[in-house]
Amino acid sequence: MNVRVLTDVIGIDKEFTYAVPEGWADDPRFGVGAMVRVALHGRRVGGWITAVDAAPPEGVDLAPLAKLSGLGPDPGIIDLSEWAAWRWAGRRVHFLRTASPSRMVAALPRSRQSRLVPSGNYAELFVGNGRTLRLGPADDPLPIAIAAATRGQALVLVPDHDRADELVRGLGRAGAWAVRHPEGWASAAAGATVVGTQSAAWVPAPNLAAVVVVDEHDESYRSEAAPTWSGRDVAIERARRAGVPCVLLSPVPSLEALRSQSLLRPPRGAERDGWPHVEVVDRRSEDPGRAGLYSPALVNALRDGGRMACVLNRPGRSLLLACRVCGELAVCTECGSSMRQGDEGRLQCRAGDHTRPLVCADCGSTGMKNLRAGVKRVREEVEALARTPVAEVTGSGYAGPATARIVVGTEAVLHLGRPFDVVAFLEFDQELLAPRFRAREQALALIARAARITGPRTSGGRILLQTRLPDDPAVVAAFRADPALLARSERDRRQELSLPPYGAIAVVSGPAAPEFMERLGNPLGIRIAPDPDGQFFLRSSDYDTLCAALAAVERPPGRLRIDVDPIRAI
Repeated sequence: MNVRVLTDVIGIDKEFTYAVPEGWADDPRFGVGAMVRVALHGRRVGGWITAVDAAPPEGVDLAPLAKLSGLGPDPGIIDLSEWAAWRWAGRRVHFLRTASPSRMVAALPRSRQSRLVPSGNYAELFVGNGRTLRLGPADDPLPIAIAAATRGQALVLVPDHDRADELVRGLGRAGAWAVRHPEGWASAAAGATVVGTQSAAWVPAPNLAAVVVVDEHDESYRSEAAPTWSGRDVAIERARRAGVPCVLLSPVPSLEALRSQSLLRPPRGAERDGWPHVEVVDRRSEDPGRAGLYSPALVNALRDGGRMACVLNRPGRSLLLACRVCGELAVCTECGSSMRQGDEGRLQCRAGDHTRPLVCADCGSTGMKNLRAGVKRVREEVEALARTPVAEVTGSGYAGPATARIVVGTEAVLHLGRPFDVVAFLEFDQELLAPRFRAREQALALIARAARITGPRTSGGRILLQTRLPDDPAVVAAFRADPALLARSERDRRQELSLPPYGAIAVVSGPAAPEFMERLGNPLGIRIAPDPDGQFFLRSSDYDTLCAALAAVERPPGRLRIDVDPIRAI
């Protein structure tokens, strides 16, 4: 007997044929998807069996499999990896690594029977292909996960591990055999309901009966490393292939979700009450050069004694300095980059090692003002305004008193896991005007995340938005607690501009990009725009056309990155 094997080597997207040693075919671990080790170019590497009873190449003496390591992805996942490699212009090995157990599995545990008593009537969600359900920001998805598990084995995706733990505990209390991925890989292969983050989209599920994606809009489902695949989209495709319903949950559904599934929503009054009170601070009448970040409404909120989180997505201390006398910007005389105030009281170039005294190069004044203060500086200023210790949170960690009433930070402050009475976005226009076509969707998603930690308006939850764009659809949608207002606006804009999901985008970059693009040529239905930084932007009316064109090109040697529908594409 012979088998085909895909090796676990990133640069080799090719299958090889090997002979099966005598007696291995009777091993329960043997079959399509089994993890093996094989000899390749004088060394032993890992791999997956992709086909059994493969025809050997003519005139070739086949080497035997070196080792049968353990159970791996099932045949359906092997097929799914081929689709994903096509859809995101990647290698199958990326996806099969994600689909494999973190430790070798020799045998599966005994299957257990769930004893569930469903709470609530969610039958309508699981009709046909499923539904997109618009929930309140703080609504608990557990009843819907239970409803999915009552149908049989369910796959539930969540944005973070904390929520996965909560749902696994809740499902267990309800009587379900539920495990968390990746620890529960073997149990999932034996039929358990599985809950996990992005990578759980690839978990084995032989008896799959329903798929649920919680907060389907969340960016954590997208891989920032190439291939830029989406756990939500993989879950949708798995449900389609298995013929089972897929339910997408979100307080702010993405256009992709609204387009793929019909929408269910709560009564208007109930939805409005589920959001906190949103106060929009209109700063259009203030001088941008003098106003700073601290409006009277913000200062009052800082001093009223409640728990408060201040969000500013600008880490560091000072991002842009200007002379207090003449207004000249502090820029490096060597390279022209902006300069910051260093720890030794000198101006420090952001792009290099150049420094100079803290003196205006135009008028000689030593007085500088912050035009773009970072989190570190804002924490000091807020501490002075509120007259209380203030903590600081960024992606690097938490600094300050553990019991601080006020916390200043990047959006990491919204992931602290503690409640706040007020969340203030100090400069919301930074989110609205970000150079990304999904900027407004992402801005509203930040407000939904903030709403989860303040609680609804019925319990006093409050969000403060400081903006010079009070009429922006995202701001209006948050103020009225009606995400549909933004969805309609974004739909019309993206349809007109042929942006996803009404078009397809890819970015090709890296040293080998010019050669790849030369091999690609000018295929029908693809618009190509080179970038001064050496990137190439590809656009098409649909992903079938775009992905087929990319798949038809043989990759040149050298480093190459292809981002299909990248998170940060303009």
